[in-house]
Amino acid sequence: MKITPEQFDSWRIMPRIMVGLYGTLMYNVSEWFMSLPVPTGAQAAFVSTIVGAAGMIFGFYVNSGRK
Repeated sequence: MKITPEQFDSWRIMPRIMVGLYGTLMYNVSEWFMSLPVPTGAQAAFVSTIVGAAGMIFGFYVNSGRK
């Protein structure tokens, strides 16, 4: 069985990998932030930036693939 580039592209491997890695990142950042005894403003801003990237990651996933 030979896999064509079109078949490989239809599996959307890279967008799925990105969403999976983002989920892992969110989990790790959430665990780290919740374990802080007294979070600073800079740490809260960092977490807000990571959470804010969700729209970009989700948009990339939804808009990828065949048009």
